[in-house]
Amino acid sequence: MSNNDNEYKGSTIKQLILVIPGAILAFTLLISLIAKTSSVVGTPAAEVPQAVVAQVDENIKPVASVEVAAADAGPHVDKSGEEVVKGVCSACHTAGLMGSPKIGDKGQWGPRIAQGYDTLISHAINGIRSMPARGGNAALTDGEIANAVAYMANQGGANFTPPASKAAAPADAKTAEAAPVAAVAAPATKAAEKKAEAVAVVEKAAAPAVVATAAPAASKGKSGQEVYKAVCSMCHGGGLMGAPKFGDKDQWGPRIAQGHDTLVTHALKGIRMMPAKGGNADLSDDEVAGAVKYMANEAGAGF
Repeated sequence: MSNNDNEYKGSTIKQLILVIPGAILAFTLLISLIAKTSSVVGTPAAEVPQAVVAQVDENIKPVASVEVAAADAGPHVDKSGEEVVKGVCSACHTAGLMGSPKIGDKGQWGPRIAQGYDTLISHAINGIRSMPARGGNAALTDGEIANAVAYMANQGGANFTPPASKAAAPADAKTAEAAPVAAVAAPATKAAEKKAEAVAVVEKAAAPAVVATAAPAASKGKSGQEVYKAVCSMCHGGGLMGAPKFGDKDQWGPRIAQGHDTLVTHALKGIRMMPAKGGNADLSDDEVAGAVKYMANEAGAGF
């Protein structure tokens, strides 16, 4: 045997051109096959054919449904005289501002009480001298005004009987029938129970994990707008006693320039004719600050 027969014959360029693409193609096919196999094995249990889900729904459809009657908030209930006085009237009557009779001062209330309960109610509803109609709070009902007049006058020595609070009438038989009642469904068949169990398994597998989070805490206290309407509008609504009139940018401009914190301090502690917290000691500091912000921003501030 010659030496030429034992020598290794190297691959030609043509052979390399054919072999290399073939190897790449084979490797690509192998990868695709592996990926397809993995996707089939890893298919989530939740991917159930729609036809199957529809059939299960049909089989487990309840024979009874639950209908809940809408809850009725009921008629308006008038606030008590004490509530109205604390929320509105105390702004002036606590300190006796603008000539208003001071709460508990029998000397000041005596001549007014002598005019009679109905006359005092009429004055409070329609307004008199410096006192605006309904104490500056148009949302108050006639009954609430009457309650407040009786409360203040009785503190000054009167013996007025306020009208009965408007309460919701007792529910009659028809109302009782309209109360929410849960309908009791008939027992499901064994086949339906099995289908229900199957669906429960599917839904459990498909449902994403839910992390329970605490509901955000409800905001406490009245908003700035609510405090303004109930208390501050008494003077600021009409610009009484030198108070800057609501929405008047010229009057509010110099005050806004003093800064938010300064205005809040004035409102909390009182300044000139304005009593501390507008005469309503039940207001929290945050509620007073909210009212200051609301009024100032309505006049052009950016607090």
